[in-house]
Amino acid sequence: MKLRTFLILTHLCEGIGNSNELRIASFLKIYQTIPTIEELHSLLHLDSKTIMYLVQQLRSETLRKIYRENITQSKVLTILDADYPLLLQESYQPPAVLFYRGNIALLKQPLLAVVGARKCDVNARKNLELLLPPILRTNIVTISGLAQGVDSLTHTITLTHQVPTIGVIGTGLDVVYPRTNSRLQQDVAIKGLLITEYPLHSSPKRYHFPQRNRIIAGLCETLLVVQAKHKSGSLITANIALQNNRNVLAVPGRICDSLSVGCNELIAAGAKIVISPTDILQEFQSLHFWY
Repeated sequence: MKLRTFLILTHLCEGIGNSNELRIASFLKIYQTIPTIEELHSLLHLDSKTIMYLVQQLRSETLRKIYRENITQSKVLTILDADYPLLLQESYQPPAVLFYRGNIALLKQPLLAVVGARKCDVNARKNLELLLPPILRTNIVTISGLAQGVDSLTHTITLTHQVPTIGVIGTGLDVVYPRTNSRLQQDVAIKGLLITEYPLHSSPKRYHFPQRNRIIAGLCETLLVVQAKHKSGSLITANIALQNNRNVLAVPGRICDSLSVGCNELIAAGAKIVISPTDILQEFQSLHFWY
C-alpha cells in the first residue's frame, strides 16, 4: 500500500482526529513505511480500544469502498504531496487530507481571504463592490467560506468579474450548505476551486465551520474582515490568521452598528484599517510584483 493511500484511509476512519492524522503523516514522512499496530499504540494519543477500532476500520472492505468513491468523484491533496501549500502546512493544525474540485493551481496564487457576517446589510455589498474590482484586476485570488452573507457576496462579485475564486466548505463536496448556494457552489467548483477536508456525504455540523475557518486562515496571506459582530466566527478566523502571522485588515463602521463592532474592535487591537482598495493592495506589494 502506498503511504499516501494509507494516510487517506486513516483520514476516512472515525474517531482519529486531525492531530493524530498529523502524527501519522509525520511518521510516514520520516520512516517512509506504514506503522505497525505496536507503533500506532505509541504514536497516537488514543486509548487501546479506539486504536483497535481504527485498525478494524483500516482492514474493512467498507472503508475501501468509501475510499474508492472519494478518489473517483473528487481529487485529493495530502500533506505528503509536493503541491501541498507551504503556508497551509506551516499554519495551525493543517489538514492532513483535502478533497477538491476545480483548479488546484489557484492555491499557488497570492490569496486574499474575505470573511464577515452571514446576516450582513447593504453596506457590506457596497464595500465589497468598491474594494474588490481593483483587486480582481491583479493575480490575487479571493478565498472565502461559501456561507451566506459576506462569503457569498465575495464569491459572486469575483465570478461576476470573470475571475476564479476559492470556496472552502464545511461539508462533503456533494453537499450544499446553505441550500440557496447550490448554483454558486457549482460555479465555484467549475470556474475556480472548491475544497474541503470532509469526505463525500458529510453533512454540516456546528464544529465543522470553525475547522473550515482555520483552513481559510491558513491558506491566505492577507485576511479582510468586512462586517462582524462582537465574538463572531469572523473574529475567530481573524485571530487564527494573526496566530499564523498573516496580515489582518478590517473595514470600519459606525460605532452604533452591531455589525461593525467586531471590525472596530479589530482595528482598535491593531488590524489595518481599510478604506480603499489601495490599503489591501499594499499588503501584497512587498511579496508580489503583479502591477
